[in-house]
Amino acid sequence: MSPFDGNPENTLEIINIVPQQGPGGIFGPSCEAAISLALEEINSSSGILGRELRVTHIDGGCEPDVVAGEVAALLATGMVRAVTGWHTSAVRRAVERVTAGRVPYLFATDHEGQTSHPDGLFMIGADPEHQIVPALDWLRRSFEARRWAIIGNDYVWPRRTAQAVRAALLDPDLVALEMFVPMGTRDFRRFLGDPRLDQADGIIVLLVGADVARFNLQFSRTGRSDQQVRVSPAVDENVLLAAGGGANRNLFVPSGFFVNGPHDRERLDRYHKLHGWFAPSLTNFSNTSYEAIHTLRGMAELAGSLDVRQIQAAVTDRPVIETPWGGVGFEGNQAIRPTWLARAGGVDFEILDGICV
Repeated sequence: MSPFDGNPENTLEIINIVPQQGPGGIFGPSCEAAISLALEEINSSSGILGRELRVTHIDGGCEPDVVAGEVAALLATGMVRAVTGWHTSAVRRAVERVTAGRVPYLFATDHEGQTSHPDGLFMIGADPEHQIVPALDWLRRSFEARRWAIIGNDYVWPRRTAQAVRAALLDPDLVALEMFVPMGTRDFRRFLGDPRLDQADGIIVLLVGADVARFNLQFSRTGRSDQQVRVSPAVDENVLLAAGGGANRNLFVPSGFFVNGPHDRERLDRYHKLHGWFAPSLTNFSNTSYEAIHTLRGMAELAGSLDVRQIQAAVTDRPVIETPWGGVGFEGNQAIRPTWLARAGGVDFEILDGICV
């Protein structure tokens, strides 16, 4: 029997936003499966604030205003107490306007960084300072990769991340080529055929989901993989599989989670015990969705409430949230956790070094 006895008064409803279509739809099944693991772990204990946690998934692959409208309609019922999810920053910007000051919103995706944020928004994914920038420094020291070309989708995360990269490199001449393309782009010949690409030691890939896989496959066919490294925070095992092992040579990925990383094997075992061995891969992106749910629980327990003001005060006063994988620190609204750099080996990862601890 459930410790909550099915009493609706003992339930706590949250929204999870994850793409179910478009380039990011490649991550949807693994994100939902990882959240199921978090629910199992939380509800088999005492839930959140003694209440059973329930999650409603909505499609984050729709247009941002459509997603925000659906969130607003669910918030209007008065039943929803928090929002989480892995989705684009374009969707986040629309959603944060309707959640501001009303419910905690835990954004579980790596993002472009921001200096101001609405009340209740917490960034669980990494910002450039704790991810792509130290990865570039490691590649400069290890492979003498100094000059870069940037390919990204044409929305806020790639563009603002590119700005952060240029600021970190200091010298504008160290970015030889920069190009942004629509989501769902299938042909990258304009970028791959640009003569300025020859001036770069490596390529920073700021594309989403299936777009990354298509780019990597086309890049590998140019014969550049032996001469130019690639680095991308937007790659997981799903992307490696979609492109095929031969497309991933000299591809480097900064991430806070790899299934063969420190302390992560036990989590993977629990995941397969719940879902079986043919479940969608547990990856960095699905893991941040899992971590967002547990972080929400930790915040609520620390504050004794899911009230936005009380949670923000608790995080400010004591910026370490205890979770199953250890303490999560916060700088403002940004979660801080270790980041590793890995090299793709076929359709798996080899962890090389810690780059932000």
